[in-house]
Amino acid sequence: MSKAKPKKTKQTMDEKLNTLRAGVLGSNDGILTVVGVLFSVAAATTNQFTIFIAGLSDLLACAFSMASGEYASVSTQKDTEKAVVEKERRLLETNFDDEVAAVKRHYMTLGVTEATAVAIAKDLLAKQPLETVVSIKYDIKLGHYMNPWDAAFSSLFSAAAGGVFPLIAMTFLPDAMKWPGTILAVSLSVALTGYLSAVLGKGNVKTAVIRNILVGIITMFIHYYIGTLF
Repeated sequence: MSKAKPKKTKQTMDEKLNTLRAGVLGSNDGILTVVGVLFSVAAATTNQFTIFIAGLSDLLACAFSMASGEYASVSTQKDTEKAVVEKERRLLETNFDDEVAAVKRHYMTLGVTEATAVAIAKDLLAKQPLETVVSIKYDIKLGHYMNPWDAAFSSLFSAAAGGVFPLIAMTFLPDAMKWPGTILAVSLSVALTGYLSAVLGKGNVKTAVIRNILVGIITMFIHYYIGTLF
């Protein structure tokens, strides 16, 4: 008799957004770090192989660095969330009345009368005590923790993909188009990541796009200037 496969828990919107966030940030970093190295090296030498290897090496280093950073960061967040859940599990056993009071206060801040808030709190804690307190006190959905592997792989691939744009432009465009083509490719790429970050963060799209383009231009200028010193 075959065993039933465990049902896979569906990701929450927060989990999906966290993975997308890691991807957008990874892509942005991949673009800027790779173009920085490319401009520094290309300003110092005209050897195409040297420029390409420098850019490719930085692309790989950036991708793995971003992935490891995301993994460490999200793992810490996940461990913190699990620790909070365990703390609340103990409090429900030792300080149940305080947990009821916390849930009651939450509903009273929403405009519910004290009597109704007490009734709601007791009803919820009788049915789903742990789920209720971690949701109300910490905005954590029980059993749904940020996945460090999802964030790491999202950052890894997006950083590598982002770095490909300036690398291809600087390596394969004709000499006459190499510099303006790379600048254009970077500007368009960081404008896109700025737009996506604003949409995901519910921020001002115009400000985010302009800010990213300015950061990209400044990054290219600084690294080009450093390259001309050697």
